[in-house]
Amino acid sequence: MRKKAVAIGLVSVGLGYGLWRGWETGLERSWQGLFGSPDLGPVEFATLRRRATPNDALICSADNCPGAQPDLEPPVFPVPGARLRSIVSEIALAEPGTSLVDRGEEQDRYLVRTRFMRFPDTVVVQVFDRGEDTSTLALYSRSQIGRSDFGVNRRRLERWVARLSMLAARG
Repeated sequence: MRKKAVAIGLVSVGLGYGLWRGWETGLERSWQGLFGSPDLGPVEFATLRRRATPNDALICSADNCPGAQPDLEPPVFPVPGARLRSIVSEIALAEPGTSLVDRGEEQDRYLVRTRFMRFPDTVVVQVFDRGEDTSTLALYSRSQIGRSDFGVNRRRLERWVARLSMLAARG
């Protein structure tokens, strides 16, 4: 009787997990069918203009984003640009629901999905060398769906920069 109960329990857990994953996948397909590709594409930081809706966040210096009003100015990190780019990748990919969708020559683009409703956000990262083993970056995170993101994109970028500051200080 005990073996039967354990078997039923395991089957139930497996079935529950399968239903959950199917639900997540179904939501992702639904959003894509309604709103198009979840990847919003690359950004030209030099000519960037912010959205009229409050569902994006920008961390960028005035010289790299002259036409956009950033939420925050990024620090200059004590590491070369290639190392900073690598650290950003580590931080981004460690977050649940985050995947790299494009690693370009100058920019990396990540797709971040919210946990419950699987809404897609696109995060574009570009690193700028500042010489003498220092660098900075521009980060732009924007939601595909909705008018407001309740500050989710900004908090994400602030969290990434805080972690970057810690890891870059170690070298």
